[in-house]
Amino acid sequence: MRDDPEIGDSPGMNDRDSLILARLIWLRTPGVGPAKLAELQRIGHLAELLAMSEQGFQQLGLSAAAINWLKRPNEHQIAADLTWLQQPGHALIWPDELDYPRLLSEALDPAPPLFVAGSPDCLHWPTIAVVGARRASAGGIENARWFATELSRAGYTVVSGLAYGVDAEAHRACLQAGGPTVAVLGTGVDVPYPLGNTPLAQDIQRQGVLLSEFPLGTSPRPEHFPRRNRVISGLCRATLVVEAGLKSGSLITARLAAEQNREVFAIPGSIHNEHARGCHRLLRDGACLVESPAEIIELLGGLLARMGHGALPPQPVRPALLSEAEHQLADAMGFDPVDFDTLQRRTGLTTQAISTMLAALVLKDRVADLGGGRYTWLARSDVGS
Repeated sequence: MRDDPEIGDSPGMNDRDSLILARLIWLRTPGVGPAKLAELQRIGHLAELLAMSEQGFQQLGLSAAAINWLKRPNEHQIAADLTWLQQPGHALIWPDELDYPRLLSEALDPAPPLFVAGSPDCLHWPTIAVVGARRASAGGIENARWFATELSRAGYTVVSGLAYGVDAEAHRACLQAGGPTVAVLGTGVDVPYPLGNTPLAQDIQRQGVLLSEFPLGTSPRPEHFPRRNRVISGLCRATLVVEAGLKSGSLITARLAAEQNREVFAIPGSIHNEHARGCHRLLRDGACLVESPAEIIELLGGLLARMGHGALPPQPVRPALLSEAEHQLADAMGFDPVDFDTLQRRTGLTTQAISTMLAALVLKDRVADLGGGRYTWLARSDVGS
């Protein structure tokens, strides 16, 4: 039998407290993942299983490392977990509980328990994943913000992975639009990653939710992120890939979404943009090509998504008006990065005229200065109008 009477034997502990304690111990047991947890729950009550003998643990197929942990769990670590759970806005939700996201329980068998920081209510709104390259182009960042803003205004909870680039910009756009957003972590929910996005994670927790299947304090490891990606896709009715290279983790998320029988959308890009090639592969493989948020909202049912959620109605994008000369420059720029000399050759305008217009267009957020004398057009709908 276990020889540590301190854990799980506190006088006055009710059945619910005993279950929470048992769940925390099992979640930290080496080699016990969602599949093993589901198997154990079919065998018996998790709290009662902790009282088994070493021989009983062996019969359950547990490793020596697992048995050593179960015989004497780290009391300080479990106590820290309990303290975290007692704080407002913190929870551990199990697949058989009402708070658990229905879509995720349908997508993953078995579905993992989730540590949650924030309000889990938005997990039950219509959800869509917005993912993409960490080193996204200026156009990719602009598209991430545009799509996330309009989807949020249409009543969708936008889900992403807190990574730099497209993920972070999608989260920020939702927060600025006043809507909730969900960040799924490949670390413990108390270990925001990357570290530079810690302030963003704090904002998300206040207005949306952070969640993770990994125990508290878990540090980032490469093998964690494909697991995170399957949760991102599983939470959502659809996945939008904004921009992705051929080796992007976003392609893993899209593949998992397709395997989970969810919609996959991709935004096409320039053939000269290496971060668009992943999207082009997805389109060749059957993803739905989209050029505006309105297309997604129409396909998924924007009106139904808004009903009963108090979300803001979709707001049309109203670009700043361009002068005739600025339209000429926009037409000359096209949609690929272009250098100053090429602009001068295509337009025939003077150096002073081009410089003045570029400076004005950068201030209007219509053009991005990429450095090295190269620029790219960011506006979407008024070129050539």
